[in-house]
Amino acid sequence: MPVESVLVDHLKTRRSTPFALMQSPGPEGATLDAMLMMAARVPDHGKLAPWRFIVIDRAAGEALGAVLERLVRADDAEVEAKKIEIDRARFARAPLCVAVVARAAPHPKIPEWEQILSAGAVCLNLLHAATAHGFGGNWVTEWPAYDRRVLDHLGLAPEEKIAGFVHIGTPQAKADDRPRPDMAAIVSHL
Repeated sequence: MPVESVLVDHLKTRRSTPFALMQSPGPEGATLDAMLMMAARVPDHGKLAPWRFIVIDRAAGEALGAVLERLVRADDAEVEAKKIEIDRARFARAPLCVAVVARAAPHPKIPEWEQILSAGAVCLNLLHAATAHGFGGNWVTEWPAYDRRVLDHLGLAPEEKIAGFVHIGTPQAKADDRPRPDMAAIVSHL
């Protein structure tokens, strides 16, 4: 007999919220604290907590957009205005963005790969927590996650990486689903 619940329905229909559908308000205060606590409840072999959070509100996102603009202009003095517009808005597309920082490190018993997977699980749990609180979310990386100048600006140590930027806001409409994998093509049994 199938188990039906709100959680089962959510997992069967989970969908990222497109940026165009995310508006204010975003989570703050005790709600945001609860969401981050839920996000941190992931498999974590060795209890290392190989991740941390950087909360970027809209004002901080706009300031970060100005930093991105300077970097893009430094790299290409003839950059198109449209690219500047996109990069200036990159961290203000939703009321809130949470950078999930992976801080995997060599360990005598816990492979770094497991630590990185744990950081990825944090990103997904944050999306689930957003939904549980009535918000929508979108997990991306994009070029700022891989640019050392941006990482330095965010205060990441040399060994830290961005697991994801999770943008969160109030969905204005339900997002259309996208094609999903053919289960017969991705499932095998031994």
